[in-house]
Amino acid sequence: NFVINYSPSCRFKPTARVLTRSSHSLSCVLVSSLSFFMSVTFFMYTFTSLSVTEDGYEQFRVAEKSHGSWMKLYVDGNTSEVLSNMGKKVLKQYLEALKAMSSALSKQLGKYDMYSMIMGMIFILQVLFLLLLAMPEALSREAVVDVPLASSLLSLPFYLLCLFGSALHVLVCTSAGGPCYLCSLPWVLVFTVILLSSAFTCALVSMVARRMPTSNKTPTKGSDWTLSELDALLLIGTVGHTLSLASSSFIEEEHQTWYFLLNTLCLAVFQDVCRKYFREQRHRDEEEDEGPLLPTGAEEGPSFSPAVELGMSPGSEKWLALATPLLTLTCCRLLRSLNQTGVQWAHLPDFGHWLNSGDHKAFLSVLAAVSLVLIFLLVQRHCSLVSKIALALGLLGVYSYRAAVGNILFPWQHSSRAVSKGTVEARFVYVFVLGILFTGVKDLLRSQVMPSAVDSGRLKSRGLWEVYSGVVLLVALLFRAHNLPTLACCLLIQTVMAQFIWKKLHYDAAQTTIMHYWFGQAFFYFQGNSNNIGTVDISVGFVGLESYVEAPAIFLTALSTYAGPLLWACHLLCFLSSQRDRAVMGLGHGSYCFALLRSIPAAFYVVLVTSLRYHLFIWSVFSPKLLYEAMHTLINTAVCLFFTFMDQERSARP
Repeated sequence: NFVINYSPSCRFKPTARVLTRSSHSLSCVLVSSLSFFMSVTFFMYTFTSLSVTEDGYEQFRVAEKSHGSWMKLYVDGNTSEVLSNMGKKVLKQYLEALKAMSSALSKQLGKYDMYSMIMGMIFILQVLFLLLLAMPEALSREAVVDVPLASSLLSLPFYLLCLFGSALHVLVCTSAGGPCYLCSLPWVLVFTVILLSSAFTCALVSMVARRMPTSNKTPTKGSDWTLSELDALLLIGTVGHTLSLASSSFIEEEHQTWYFLLNTLCLAVFQDVCRKYFREQRHRDEEEDEGPLLPTGAEEGPSFSPAVELGMSPGSEKWLALATPLLTLTCCRLLRSLNQTGVQWAHLPDFGHWLNSGDHKAFLSVLAAVSLVLIFLLVQRHCSLVSKIALALGLLGVYSYRAAVGNILFPWQHSSRAVSKGTVEARFVYVFVLGILFTGVKDLLRSQVMPSAVDSGRLKSRGLWEVYSGVVLLVALLFRAHNLPTLACCLLIQTVMAQFIWKKLHYDAAQTTIMHYWFGQAFFYFQGNSNNIGTVDISVGFVGLESYVEAPAIFLTALSTYAGPLLWACHLLCFLSSQRDRAVMGLGHGSYCFALLRSIPAAFYVVLVTSLRYHLFIWSVFSPKLLYEAMHTLINTAVCLFFTFMDQERSARP
């Protein structure tokens, strides 16, 4: 240990002390991590049985010797220019040694299964390229994609790729120096994955060859795609968000990106509303202005808003349509203040902290009751009588559960009572959730076998809405009391946007799907979530349970965390199914757009994380975000499969 307190340079003294201690600590970690350092004498830094020399550690030893020479010159009373130059040289040597040892330590401690990572990345990229190549057919009027898998299985390149993949797998697994995930799997499963990947590769090549322009092929009518202002916004916003994932700061504050995109979307929609009701109305004939703006239930199925029941005039509906984007912006601004998230301002008190304080429990109780009443009014309209009663009793059970755990108070309760787990109240709600879901699934199954297309569509719409109502009731149970306004605002925005924007402005299924996806991402952060694992509310895994049970806990935690995206995906399914004129292709377009919207950022982020595996923030920022992306992709896969199942016209297509 060198004494540096007698340094003649005030700037050199603290800097040398910090660099010496940092280099010494880093060298100790580096030495302990290297298996070829068999014997270490700590004080004299002598090593025996040393087979490989680390450049970073050798640079540290040279810097340490130079530091000792500098100390001898100072003790001897040397105050010449040589002492100052040697001090600068010592600082430079310490910095170079720190950089070299940091790089060496990252390579020693960061050992990755590159074979499994590369194979997984290749498979994800294959799925993404397949979706991109299928875009013209998937967004066509038929919404049918011809993937030449059958012909690929009989081609020579397929067998060559299978042989190459199998040989590569055997070579890697027999010569791997460390643990390999793919090598630990059963060989039958691995070879099945190799066959599937080879078939995908051949199919992609066939689709690319089919898309290649030929000289004798005449351009078809309608092949030129034109982008509207809204299309350009949706495209630029989606691509811009994907590119922003390359920055750790943008990942930490990703909610700001979605808030900005959502506000911009509302302004663009407001512009479309003004264009429809003011600019185009001047050129419209008087005959076209007759009749209500809202279609009746016989024309387009069940309405998504109580406007028809209230009997509003066309003029009133016009102003409500103009107010819808402004109402959406207001709700989003209030929800931003409810839960602070991210990193920069997460420590600041928000409205949620104010509501959860003991002094404002009465106000929180009133707010929760109003939110539950609003949820009931917005959801019950398209349910059967039995489901309406079950929904009302279930929401009453939600309030009782929150009162039992001590979050809110009953009107006749003036002081806090003994707090319990609320197990009985939560299970009471679970019974009604299962009852509503059973009723909805029964209607969906009945709609698949009904001969009449009109009756089948009506029954399917009601069944989908009842399933959606059951999900809403379950989410209301899992949400904390101060987050119930978030659920109520979510349903309110869905109602007014569906009635006055998506129906009236005649947005296509792709545009509507992208808007739902954006709203779902924004509400993911409105709930208080972030890209940090610490914001996951694991307490919802114990709602209605006496002890920890793994499967229900995982399901409830995932449902509560991704409630926002899931509710907007379910609402999209209900909305597209209610559109009689485009229900045939709407579900197919929606399923494809949802898959593409999730595949683009997932594939980009997997490639990014693989290339930045030695980044300084790989474990604190990029890896937690990768877990969120993986779980979000899994949920979206289930949603897309449900979309495909509900597309009953698909089985009748050639």
